Amino acid sequence: HVQLVESGGGSVEAGGSLRLSCVVSGYKYRRNCMGWFRQGPGKEREGVAVIDGDGRTTYADSVKGRFTLSKDDAKNILYLQMDSLKAEDTAKYYCAADIGCRVNDNNAYLTGRVAYRHWGQGTQVTVS
Repeated sequence: HVQLVESGGGSVEAGGSLRLSCVVSGYKYRRNCMGWFRQGPGKEREGVAVIDGDGRTTYADSVKGRFTLSKDDAKNILYLQMDSLKAEDTAKYYCAADIGCRVNDNNAYLTGRVAYRHWGQGTQVTVS
């Protein structure tokens, strides 16, 4: 049973930083596709950053240069380091995973053209 549990959200002033974590359990964490998404108030869910089984990352234009996605395979944790936060980054952030990566296409996952099969419950980030 795959589980994803996010943490690290909170309230921060504009220009500040937060690091989100996503602990993954219930399957072998190897060569899987994972990502972070967010949904702001009154907005649709959007892709923030994704990583493929080989560690290649793709970012949404809105966060390039400010957010960094990484993972610790030994601990089965996916991270999202968020720097230079802006008010428009306020959203609930979700971690997602696709076991075995059905496609080798980060953009497909980022845009939602290919849906991740497993999702966490989300963690709130508020930037003021």
